[in-house]
Amino acid sequence: MRGGRTAARWLPAVLAVLALTAACATTQAEDPGDPATTSTGPATGPATGPATGTGTSTGTSTSPSATGSASASAPPVADPAHAVDPPGPRTGQVGIADLIVYSTRTLRPDMVRAIKHLKGVTRVEPMAMGQVVIENKALTVAAVDPATYRNFTPYASAETRQVWARVAGGEVALRPGLRGKLPTDKQDYVRLGSGKDAPQLHVGAWAPQTPEVDAVVNDTWIEPLGMQPDNALLVTTGLASPESMRKPIERIAGGGASVQLTDVVARKGLDTSVQQTALLVGTVADAVGTFNYTVLGGGHIAPDPAWVRSHITTAPVPILGDVTCNRLIFPQLRAALQEVVDRGLASKIHPQEYAGCYYPRFIAGTTSLSNHSFGLALDLNVPGNQRGTAGEMDRTVVAIFEKWGFTWGGDWHYTDPMHFEMNALVKPR
Repeated sequence: MRGGRTAARWLPAVLAVLALTAACATTQAEDPGDPATTSTGPATGPATGPATGTGTSTGTSTSPSATGSASASAPPVADPAHAVDPPGPRTGQVGIADLIVYSTRTLRPDMVRAIKHLKGVTRVEPMAMGQVVIENKALTVAAVDPATYRNFTPYASAETRQVWARVAGGEVALRPGLRGKLPTDKQDYVRLGSGKDAPQLHVGAWAPQTPEVDAVVNDTWIEPLGMQPDNALLVTTGLASPESMRKPIERIAGGGASVQLTDVVARKGLDTSVQQTALLVGTVADAVGTFNYTVLGGGHIAPDPAWVRSHITTAPVPILGDVTCNRLIFPQLRAALQEVVDRGLASKIHPQEYAGCYYPRFIAGTTSLSNHSFGLALDLNVPGNQRGTAGEMDRTVVAIFEKWGFTWGGDWHYTDPMHFEMNALVKPR
């Protein structure tokens, strides 16, 4: 790992989702305005219970010229257990990377050196990259050295020193396009992951990032988020054509790596010319494993047939009958539905209004995966439980599902009351 530590204590490993998809529903070009830091750091820590606030920070915009100077004072450290040395004045060339290399494994130092020394490569920046699922939407997180990664962001972000001081202090920086769309609490904390024990981080800044990245933390968060250290590499090719460098880089990085063109990512949200990979770890890792897929038209994806054979099955459950889901969801799904029956509430679930569990596609209008792609979510009583409404789902049924390790979409920032997704492995006894 890179960057000096001010503390060596780690939080326990928690649920995180690692993947290489362009999780942004909004591309970088659609992120408006200058970088902005939140007005104050966290005073008392995250609020207890689920993060269901407005997601609209009260911070004010910070001019790059005001905070990019050497005289700018660093904000108080938000999380001493996850702080690194604050960055000094920015040095070096600024410019968006031309390619992003991603692997399910750490890119070895000799691989990074070989890529760096290719004729045509001018700069490289190692980082950890993966995904977290927040309210059924996958967001790409990068764990970085803020002092050097900043040079791969748009100029206004790179020059706004306070953004990187906040990241160095243990906070998260998010794309401005996500502002108001994430379930932050009243103190501007956001839970990075769908698991009950996923870490809550204070939102320190809203700032445009390198293409494909939605959220940035410093690299002390790699272990708590379950990320793979240095499994991604930003590459700048200068005058050389990025397309001409793809094959040489792929030969060095090996077959397990994906090399994406960031200009395609910036325009389309995803470089569909390469195979995508999702590697889930943490609470539900066993339910997904390594998820390889290719992109089809119309928002559909084609998972690796071997993954489908080993992870997806059709089996009977109470009330609904035969359903097609991830194999590991069945014990707790059966237990939840059987308790609904035992408590005389079977009529509260309408089998004819069940809309499915496993369907491999992106969330409508985005290139983000949902838990339906992994067979880990199901939609019930669809007509009376549309998005953005309180819904008609019986609240005792909701409580039963939550007891058996499911999250209910009716509690989300933008509600989805038909939706239940697995957020913990629960074994019936």
